[in-house]
Amino acid sequence: VLWNTEREKLTREYALKHYGTEQADIKPQAIILHWTAGSTWKSAYNHFYEPKRDDGSVNVSSQFLVDRDGTIYQLLPTDVMARHAIGYNWCSIGVENVGGVNGAEDLTEAQIRANVKLIRYLQKQYPDIHYVFGHYEQDAAHATGLYKEKVVGYHSSKVDPGSKFMQAVRAELEK
Repeated sequence: VLWNTEREKLTREYALKHYGTEQADIKPQAIILHWTAGSTWKSAYNHFYEPKRDDGSVNVSSQFLVDRDGTIYQLLPTDVMARHAIGYNWCSIGVENVGGVNGAEDLTEAQIRANVKLIRYLQKQYPDIHYVFGHYEQDAAHATGLYKEKVVGYHSSKVDPGSKFMQAVRAELEK
């Protein structure tokens, strides 16, 4: 996606407002899995591409996008902040998976394999990554001590990427 001076500036503004630090880079300590709620990688890519949302804030994105056939696309460097999970952007790598239209738990076996491969790779690259959780697990993940949010009431409930997918990914990671 487009990483330019505008996106970096907006990312720093977002971080200052939400985390109290003006940062655009991260030291990854967690990986958060998502679904796009869309049916194609191109639609997700186009949604994430622009630096700015209509409200003037930094656009949502993630570092990786996994297509239904398991193809992994890197959207941003792993050490820059992407806006993908409230309270965790400052320390986490986001992995979006194409699917989940209308909340359907329809992520594929190829996506499970690709996510496991990507997670193992990232954990080797960043030994401080100790947590992998689904976006819907963001409240339970507060126990990690990584959650930060300075804006009172800024919260959302999520269902992605679905418990079935997370169970399958975790089962593979344990092998």
